[in-house]
Amino acid sequence: MALIGVRGLWTAGIFAAALAAPAFAQTTLELRVPADTPAASTVYVAGSFNGWDPAAAGWALKRRDDGIYALTLPEDVRGSVEFKFTLGGWETGEQTADGAGAPNRTATLPAGGAFTWTGEVARWGSGVAAAKPHTASAQVSVLAEAFAMPQLGRTRRVWIYLPPDYATSRKRYPVIYMHDGQNVFDDATSGFGEWGVDETLDGLFAKGDPGAIVVAVDHGGEHRLDEYDPWPNAVDPKYGGGEGGAYVAFLVDTLKPYVDAHYRTRRDPAHTAVMGSSMGGLISLYAALERPDVFGRAGVFSSATWLVRDHVLALAATPRAKRYDQRIWFVSGGAETNTSSPFSVGEDQAATVAALARAGFAPASLNASVPADGQHSEWFWRREFPAAYRWLFAR
Repeated sequence: MALIGVRGLWTAGIFAAALAAPAFAQTTLELRVPADTPAASTVYVAGSFNGWDPAAAGWALKRRDDGIYALTLPEDVRGSVEFKFTLGGWETGEQTADGAGAPNRTATLPAGGAFTWTGEVARWGSGVAAAKPHTASAQVSVLAEAFAMPQLGRTRRVWIYLPPDYATSRKRYPVIYMHDGQNVFDDATSGFGEWGVDETLDGLFAKGDPGAIVVAVDHGGEHRLDEYDPWPNAVDPKYGGGEGGAYVAFLVDTLKPYVDAHYRTRRDPAHTAVMGSSMGGLISLYAALERPDVFGRAGVFSSATWLVRDHVLALAATPRAKRYDQRIWFVSGGAETNTSSPFSVGEDQAATVAALARAGFAPASLNASVPADGQHSEWFWRREFPAAYRWLFAR
């Protein structure tokens, strides 16, 4: 079967297979790999349909006798998708012929009829992550390399950002708790680029902003989907879930008390925010709705609501017996896709906001937008962070 190449050897083309449809219309990935690919290697696909897990169980391609690696996708993976191939980690992910990181592949998978996508990998990463320069500002430090999470029986690296005048003032500051800490401050530790939260806050401080403390918790790798989803996933068990309640309990009962005891914080809900993107957006919304007595502010970026949509909407629609002065900022991109749900990320967001309004949230307490160019990417969340911060902590 001929490959269709676009923009170099590694890039892919798409064509519809002129075959009679089987019992259900299969969509198949077919991939040629470099000749030096170790025979014992497992080739995985990671993308918008599986949480970008570089070694997700159930997403490994099988080597055929002709040397082509192939995978039949689940029936619910259709529409516009983004993806890459790996040998089990981002350090061994696909590269361009000159050794640069390969951009995301994109494809539109039709809902009906048999379909085969074909592509080729020019080369794999060496297995050693290329050294990237550290970009964290002087205000960022590691609070602990292995902070205990007794609710989950694990430890985790935790970062902290302190305002530029922290050491010379007696002020108390609002606190933002963020997830996916690897991507918050430092490009050297990020998988897909950093949010630049430290540079943003440094810049705002220089213009007169009073400042805020940011506490960022690294995600747990293989535990990320479990910890950031409060409910066992109903769409597909491979997405995990069910540990979100314990993770929020860690934030509330372990991490926040420690931060409040060791730093000059403003401890009330109106000065305590939780913020994240994708799965981090999902758990941020959950934390704010389940613990409004703690998190009076929330930034929900591109929430992965589609994984547990019914649960999210039911929680959002629950009438609140007690009112809190909460503000919740929602943003998702008009160019984001969602292949396993009939709803777009923007439609999921709109449905959530509508449910919150019906449950009694005042219009002024909710801010939702869908910029047309927004994508499911760190550059987009970095761009939207300053507006979210200013609105959540409007003084």
